[in-house]
This record gives sequence, C-alpha cells and structure tokens, in this order.
Amino acid sequence: MFFRAICRLSLLVLAGCGGGGGTPPAPPVAPPPVAEVIKPTPVTPVPVLPLTMLHTQGAKWLKADGSPVTLKGVNLGNWLINEFWMMGQGSNGIDDQCKLEAKLDERFGYAERQRLMQLFRDNWITTRDWDQMQKFGLNVVRLPFIYSVVEDEKNPRTLRADAWRYLDDAIAQAEKRGMYVILDLHGAVGSQGWEQHSGCAGKNLYWSTPEFQQRTIWLWQQVAGRYKDRVSVAGYSVLNEPWGTDAANLASVVKTLYSAIRAVDPNHVVILPGHNSGGINAYGKPSGQGMSNVAFEMHFYPGLFGWGQIGVQVHKDWLTCSGGGNSGVCEWDNRIRDVDTAFFVGEMQPWTGQGLDMGGQIARASFDTYAKYGWAATAWSWKVVTNSGGQGNGTWGMVTNAGSAPVPKTDFTAASLSEIETLFKSFGSQQYEVHQPLQDWMTSSTAPQPFR
Repeated sequence: MFFRAICRLSLLVLAGCGGGGGTPPAPPVAPPPVAEVIKPTPVTPVPVLPLTMLHTQGAKWLKADGSPVTLKGVNLGNWLINEFWMMGQGSNGIDDQCKLEAKLDERFGYAERQRLMQLFRDNWITTRDWDQMQKFGLNVVRLPFIYSVVEDEKNPRTLRADAWRYLDDAIAQAEKRGMYVILDLHGAVGSQGWEQHSGCAGKNLYWSTPEFQQRTIWLWQQVAGRYKDRVSVAGYSVLNEPWGTDAANLASVVKTLYSAIRAVDPNHVVILPGHNSGGINAYGKPSGQGMSNVAFEMHFYPGLFGWGQIGVQVHKDWLTCSGGGNSGVCEWDNRIRDVDTAFFVGEMQPWTGQGLDMGGQIARASFDTYAKYGWAATAWSWKVVTNSGGQGNGTWGMVTNAGSAPVPKTDFTAASLSEIETLFKSFGSQQYEVHQPLQDWMTSSTAPQPFR
C-alpha cells in the first residue's frame, strides 16, 4: 500500500530578541489585521451524468468525446483483500489474509471459511457506503482485490462460481452514482511483494514462479474480457506495489501483462505501476514501445514512512515545490511531460493526524493540485475502523466507527464461530463517524488556503 520515500527537509530556525529595561515605552501600535478565516462553502450536489468510456492521450485523461476529465476518489481498502490494521485486528500472529484463511480452514473447514469471507465482504462495504461516498463528491473508486476473488484457488485457471459477484456489484453501485471504477490487482497469486497488503506477508513468490505469472496473465484476460465494453471501468491497475523485484524486471513483466490485456480489450486504460526505487524510469516512453492508452501509477505519502513528519510543512513543500531539497510535484510533472503519458496517484493520505479541519483542507489542496496537473488521484482509504472508535485527530478513513461502537480485538485462533460471525456482521451495521470537515472541504465551492 505504501510508497516509501525519504526527502530532506530544510529546518527553519526562528530567533527572537528583547529590549533593555531603560528604554522608553514604544508608542501604541495598531494590532495586525486578523487573517480572514476561510470556511467551506456548501454546494448543491451535482446531478449524476452519463458515464463515457475514458481513455488517455499523451499525458491527458479524456472522455470519449476528447474532453478532459478530472478523476478524484478513494480506495475501498480491506474489502476484497484484508489489511488487518484497518479493522482493529492482527493478534496472535493472524495478521494477513493468508494466515486468516489458513486458520479458518484448520478450525472450521474450507467451505465454512468461504462462507465467513463472504459474510465479511457482504458487510464491509454496503449501500450506505456508496451513498456516503457520493456525498464526498467523489467520481472514482480504486477497487483493490486479491486474485482468489476471481480465480478458484484450488483449481488454477478456473473461475470461481461467484467470480464476478463483488466486482460486478461495485461497478453497478458506482454506475448508479456517476462514478468510475479502477480495478486494482492488489494481491497476485504468490504475492508480488513482501508486505502483508499483498495478501501473504513474507512470501514474494510471484517473481520466482513462472506459473504464477502465467496465471496472472490468465486472470487479467478474464477480467478484461468481461469488462471490455463497460464504460464505468476507468482502467486496470495491473499490479499493486510490485516491489519484490527490481525496476527493470518489473517493467518487462508489466509490458507482458499489457500485451495480454490488449489481446482481448482494446478499450480500457492499462495502468503501469512504478517502482519504489526506480519510479517509472525503467519503462521508457510507452508510445515508443507500441503501448497506447496507458497511464503510470505512483503512491505518494508525504509525512509518512520516513518522508518527513505529519504536519502542514511537508505537504506544503510537496505540493508547492518549496521545500529545499524536495522538488515536489514539479519534478513529477517534468517526468510525466518527458514520457508524455497520463498519471495516476493511486494512493495518498493527506489528512491523518492533522486535526480534522486542517486535514480536510490539506486533502482538498492535494486533490486540487493533482487535478491542476491533469493527474487522477485516489486516497487511501474509504473506511478504517479502530478498537476505540472515533475520528480523533484524524484517522486514515473518510469514515470510521463511532466512539460508541468500538471494535473488539478478536483472537481468530480461539474465538468461536459465532463470535467471528458477530464481528463480521457488525461491520455492516456499526454506527459511523464521518470525517465531516473532509467531506465539507471536498465539496466546497471555496478552495482552502492551508499553506498561506
């Protein structure tokens, strides 16, 4: 999930001085003018408009008629691939999806595990989430999924009986609200990275196992074949954070996936993932290699994972290119211009820990800045729940569970079947606490000025 980058921030040192005791009192000085307080201005919700097949041309995201489109949205994390920190779990060694499934298989059997996972997915995202997303003014969702949502894990290259249940539902729900969907293979078979968010932490078998790479080609051809004419699908994010190999090998394998998708779907944008060390450099210019209708994807997390500290300054440096050694978005604008390819900020988290109003302002400023450059952007993440509940100083979620609806820590190695069922069902009915200032700023006709 995370793009880890380290930037050097200059330190601003403020010095003060005072006067001596024998100095005559200074004449009265008029107080400085009070800075104008800018507040979000509510706007009338925009009516749902018909969706059109999107494409890219050069560095632009375009509608079918060639007019530009600004995509701003959110990830539906933890729905179709589990990340335990997002739901207040992870005790006794059960801290990724593979470990959870193995434990449920051991304790209750494969069929019962399948039923429990369906119960979880039926409750994590429901109609109320889609309705609330619309209130945030979002027009795209990135939908992370693990391969086994579509492929029968026990019968390679075979579709599950319910293979399209959740992808179809997400696309239909988005369509009703005038929203696009970017399908994101977050967890490939074998896992394409070492991190827990690829489904199986510490495995990274995708790159060393040709069979897994071939199954991923098969998977994308199934997905692309089903949705090749679906206008509400904005594109295919072919591998999330595939950092278990070097940048050159990543580019080579992704080009193979591009060709496989193009064999069945000439219509949709194919999104090429960058590398955590080499960015997009290993790809070269896509148009010079026979690739068209593509976009590059990177994940930007100022203030997190070694990239400065949470606060206004790190975001100001990044978004305004004003931070000493930090060349900010200007550098990426130059890179995108050089390769003449559209850009997608697939993950970002600009509001956590900032205080609710300031977090809302910085988030809106982030979306606005990316839109100014013509980039699509989706924040991480829509929903994050915690054991204590409440937004506090700003969680990672646009919505979270209310303080009156805490989430219990559950020991999946010992909890009864009914206790696990109760936990999973609760995600669909628990009271939400919306990040209201974030929602207000996202839909405001007045832009904030967090960096003045």
